[in-house]
Amino acid sequence: MLEPSGSPLPTHPPRSRTAAALLATGAALAATLLGAASGPALAVPTTAPARPAVAAGPDIPVANVKAHLNQLQAIANANGGNRAHGRSGYKASIDYVKGKLDAAGFTTTVQQFTTGGATGYNLVADWPGGDADHVVFAGAHLDSVNAGPGINDNGSGSAGVLEVALAVAREGYKPAKHLRFGWWGAEELGMRGSSYYVNQLPAGERGKIDAYLNFDMIGSPNPGYFVYGYDQNLKALFENWFAAKNIATEIDTEGDGRSDHAPFQNAGIPVGGLFSGADYRKTAAQAQKWGGTAGQPFDRCYHASCDTSANISDQALDTDTDAIASAVWTLSGGGTTTPPQGKVFESKSQVPVPDAGAAVESPVTVSGLTGNAPSALKVSVDIKHTYRGDLVVDLVGPSGRAYRLKDSSGDDSANDVIATYTVDASGETANGTWKLRVQDVAAQDTGRIDGWKLTF
Repeated sequence: MLEPSGSPLPTHPPRSRTAAALLATGAALAATLLGAASGPALAVPTTAPARPAVAAGPDIPVANVKAHLNQLQAIANANGGNRAHGRSGYKASIDYVKGKLDAAGFTTTVQQFTTGGATGYNLVADWPGGDADHVVFAGAHLDSVNAGPGINDNGSGSAGVLEVALAVAREGYKPAKHLRFGWWGAEELGMRGSSYYVNQLPAGERGKIDAYLNFDMIGSPNPGYFVYGYDQNLKALFENWFAAKNIATEIDTEGDGRSDHAPFQNAGIPVGGLFSGADYRKTAAQAQKWGGTAGQPFDRCYHASCDTSANISDQALDTDTDAIASAVWTLSGGGTTTPPQGKVFESKSQVPVPDAGAAVESPVTVSGLTGNAPSALKVSVDIKHTYRGDLVVDLVGPSGRAYRLKDSSGDDSANDVIATYTVDASGETANGTWKLRVQDVAAQDTGRIDGWKLTF
């Protein structure tokens, strides 16, 4: 977002492995107090239910969003401390987001433009299908200021939009309207990237965009819950969603005309969005309804070097990202989410994963099927862990063959692995004992398998 707020404040340290270890200890204590224990695997075959014709949107795991923020932080660290227009950190950010979307099946386009004597980049991703004459568009700016890594401004909005887009792919969502997502360059110089995109669109293409939703700062550490008020229908959509969760909202005025919704609005396109606050100070009335600290900025590290991965409210990030998903699903309505086919075999047993120890396995026995497993076997895992980069996760088929689901990564400090993987298991007999194998390969963190399932 535009307009710096003053001198940089001290940098908050990134999450340390020692802190992660303390979190792991707390998690283990909590599990003990709650009486969590492992037991025999319970294989429960069920027919997967179909979803309703118009879905409200899936719950978006905040751990997934934070994992993207950690990657953006690592990119900034490796590129002079920022991800600003014309700098190598911005291009690396574009490449990271594009790689995730390409792997998920989106059609991506990188648009180049020149401003301030440097080349800028926009990234646009289209989900195949839907009515191309009716487009639902969600976007965020991806660049930071020169002063810092820009993890709240606007890694938060960029990561939230990215994870919602990836959820579209994971869910196999088939919207009635066409879905498009955008990440804009050079917003901090005056919405240069989004302005270029809108100006390049023929009038007929602009007319096909039913709504543009903008998300610039959604994880402010002293957060507010602000809704864009430009379009009454889009305003009401978000207000009603928050009201259903007993969260009060206010109309955004701090960001008025200062972010990438403005070029779309000026072109006559309906715009909406969310904002968690920048350098305005939270009032006593706002602190009473939202919590946090009155008299302090919503983001004291706004446009400063301390806008790091430590400068995030997990609660605001989680809530706002779920609101994005709900809006995208609702506005693209009339579609269906492809339900899993066949039967589900599930283990709900908890299995502790020792710190830097031997691999553990959670078995599921599959029976009553004929022939081989499918070429698109769905493997859904729920693994709690305080530093998921330590984990190596494999599916082991009845033949004993291991299928790698996740590698370890020293750069992935987010919590938990809650994900669905697709495995070509067509060489395996469907019936038999399948195992989820998990190993923690580095010290200081522990976790557990909370459950997992196979969908045939």
